[in-house]
This record gives sequence, structure tokens and C-alpha cells, in this order.
Amino acid sequence: MTIKGQTTLPKDIRSALNLQPGDKVRYLVLDGGEVRIARSKPVAGLAGVLHRPGQAPVSLEDMDTAIARGAKADEA
Repeated sequence: MTIKGQTTLPKDIRSALNLQPGDKVRYLVLDGGEVRIARSKPVAGLAGVLHRPGQAPVSLEDMDTAIARGAKADEA
């Protein structure tokens, strides 16, 4: 570890995570002091992740209606 707290990831770790220069990683600190390293994914990579073939898109109005119904059901 450097004076600035930086570390170098070994080549086998970079390969396992498919890391390239400029990629970002995140560190997840778990209970018991275990740390996991994960490759960060850009938000743009999430486009279409909820797409379901054959399912019609839902309008914003329909979403608002469903949210309002859920809120009313929670109040009951």
C-alpha cells in the first residue's frame, strides 16, 4: 500500500474482473472485516435491463396510478 492508501490489483484479479485501464472498482466491506472488490458498471449499461419481450411498455401515468394505489393499500 502506498502512502496515499493506493494498492495495485494483481494481474489475475484484474483478469477475473475483466478490468481495463480507466475502469472503476468498488469495495464492499462486509461484516467481520471481509472486503469484496467488484467492477463498477456505468449507468448507461443498465439500458434495457428491465425489458421483457412481449410486454407492452408502461406509461408514466400508469406508473403514477399504480404507486397511488399501493400507497392507499398501505394506509388501509
